[in-house]
Amino acid sequence: MGKIGIIGGSGLYAIEGIKECKQVRLETPFGDPSDAFVTGILEGKEVVFLPRHGVGHRIAPSDINYRANIYGMKELGVARIISVTACGSLKEEIKPLDFVVVDQFVDRTNHARDMTFFDQGIVAHLVFAHPVCQDMGKILFETGTSLGLSMHSCGTYINMEGPAFSTLAESKLYRSWGMDVIGMTNMSEAKLAREAEICYATVACVTDYDCWHPSHTSVTVDMVIQNLGRNIENAKKLLVQVIKAIPSERDCACKNALQHAIITDKNLIPTEIKKDLEIIIGKYIR
Repeated sequence: MGKIGIIGGSGLYAIEGIKECKQVRLETPFGDPSDAFVTGILEGKEVVFLPRHGVGHRIAPSDINYRANIYGMKELGVARIISVTACGSLKEEIKPLDFVVVDQFVDRTNHARDMTFFDQGIVAHLVFAHPVCQDMGKILFETGTSLGLSMHSCGTYINMEGPAFSTLAESKLYRSWGMDVIGMTNMSEAKLAREAEICYATVACVTDYDCWHPSHTSVTVDMVIQNLGRNIENAKKLLVQVIKAIPSERDCACKNALQHAIITDKNLIPTEIKKDLEIIIGKYIR
């Protein structure tokens, strides 16, 4: 079935209850991942955990090596990734401490980070209309609802650059576009996971209303951290139950996302690129 990857965001730097726990440090063709990967068994299933900002939150959103993180997950045999992320709400009905199962993304990072494996000597155009695994999203929503958590089954995540929070004008603009939540990290992960044929789903933990809301005109780190701490405990409970519910086989299109996406003539792909991307493209270029 492949392993289940968990990427922890702000506040989620470790997962309790992982048995046969080991730390694995990897070097990838794209540099070093955010931290050591933690592998082990959770609820009888093989899991791989990585804190995207590094333990202790050392890496800013723009400086995260997203390619190395997702490549490392692929190298360790991960077939599904659950991403836990802190976010701000852009709608009144999405309240602080709620959870949103994100189903769409809009990118506002101004290309300040690398988010493709296909930019040197090989070109691939993937279908990305539905950027998260719908099967995984359904499991997240149904499981959270069964636990009595305040869940939203869908939502559009606008990925801003950061590390500063939005200006008031930006926050109002994103609301006028119909965006639901705002964060700084998950768009890159979703794109790279799709390229690596890994199922990807985001559960967004709402920490604040962003600065558009009259009661949140000044979003502070203290406010975010306080709500985040309360949400993270519920997120951990959710993860345990979701891992139980994930079936052994994948029936979604994520597992064959590259099948018709690679445009470059395989005979023209540089040998070094073939070697570096073997774990991702190997089955399609032999």
